[in-house]
Amino acid sequence: MTSDNVATDGGLSVEAQNVLDEIDEKNVDFLRLQFTDILGTVKNVSVPADQAEKAFTEGIYFDGSSIEGFVRIQESDMRLMPDPRTFAVLPWRDRESGASARMICDVYDTSTGEPFEGDPRYVLKQALERAHEMGYTVNAAPEPEFFLFEEDDEGRATTKTGDHGGYFDLAPKDLASDVRRDIIYGLEEMGFEIEASHHEVARGQHEINFEYDDALTTADNVGTFRTVVRAIAAQHDLHATFMPKPIPKINGSGMHTHISLFTEDGDNAFHDGADEFDLSETAKQFLGGILEHAPAITAVTNPTVNSYKRLVPGYEAPVYVAWSDRNRSALIRKPAARIPAASRIEARFPDPSCNPYLAFAALIHAGLDGIEKGIEAPDPIRENIYEFDEEKREEYGIETLPENLGGAIDALEDDPVIYDALGEHVGPKFVEAKRQEHTEYLVDVSQWELDRYLETF
Repeated sequence: MTSDNVATDGGLSVEAQNVLDEIDEKNVDFLRLQFTDILGTVKNVSVPADQAEKAFTEGIYFDGSSIEGFVRIQESDMRLMPDPRTFAVLPWRDRESGASARMICDVYDTSTGEPFEGDPRYVLKQALERAHEMGYTVNAAPEPEFFLFEEDDEGRATTKTGDHGGYFDLAPKDLASDVRRDIIYGLEEMGFEIEASHHEVARGQHEINFEYDDALTTADNVGTFRTVVRAIAAQHDLHATFMPKPIPKINGSGMHTHISLFTEDGDNAFHDGADEFDLSETAKQFLGGILEHAPAITAVTNPTVNSYKRLVPGYEAPVYVAWSDRNRSALIRKPAARIPAASRIEARFPDPSCNPYLAFAALIHAGLDGIEKGIEAPDPIRENIYEFDEEKREEYGIETLPENLGGAIDALEDDPVIYDALGEHVGPKFVEAKRQEHTEYLVDVSQWELDRYLETF
């Protein structure tokens, strides 16, 4: 196995050597080598900082059989190869006695020396390679929302909020503004460029937006973002959750995702100033591909039982397979763009419980399929689809997303484009895990059922 961290002369690459220098300069004593499992949970192997050079040249072994969806016990040895471009010092550690830093890793199969097909980061890289072969690079920008809840006397999460703020409210109603400020400082220390932050619609709900970047860096950043938000919230004795719908009958948390393609010349392939919507034919075909494959994509972008408690009409989460340049009831929106480079589409249905690598891969493969097949986007819907009755939706040809996780998994298995996009390893493992999750939910008895039926029947 030849590491990208090793230069042609046998020494370390410039990026890897820069990391070693920074480790010395910033008094880093431990490195967290991070990766994600198929479900999107961030894992890490912690090593002393003096193992960094070995990590770059040889990799660090770990037991893959203990990771959800990775490998069987008899083929458990895996290897982590850190990406030096992802080096960042963790902002919540006391640095007087030594700092900790993290690097995001690619997972390699020790038996072949090749990238492990079950690594979600590898799955996204394959999607980006397909885009590259078609002459494109992919940029993405997510808007992950989250709730901040109080903890009880034993440090366990509750669903009590410490504020009564609403959309874009300021203190004193938004009592968590100081927490958001500290989170932003922490993110900026780790290299994030923050665009904006605000209180969201629901009590205790927040959003912090960071800059557009290439899709791989953005997927890395989503995992880092969730980690930083949770860690700094905990310092304030709060619990941060990216659960899509933690409180019934109020707005849930989404992760609206902006996407655009750029050509090899650096031009935005989605922009056409002569078009009514400033969208090129390429953009409309990409958009058409996402709409075509939306039911299957949902299994990946909205991967939990709880995700479908958010995807119901009336709470701003889109459930209707359509697009619009004006309203937010459609699945995909065309945001206004001040300059050609900013032309993009916004997929509004993903939520922050998703594995960002798999979610971006599914969206990208769907869009590229639309380009390859010349799938035409339907006409945009400029009316509020939530106000349509079933007859009017049928008149406009508007379908709905799956109503539950089981239906989404059915759609995924029936859609070879999206299922195959996950790869021969991840696809079956992902479906197996999600089928089990949905089955466990179906056989459980909720508190709602007990309250409604226990004393009635």
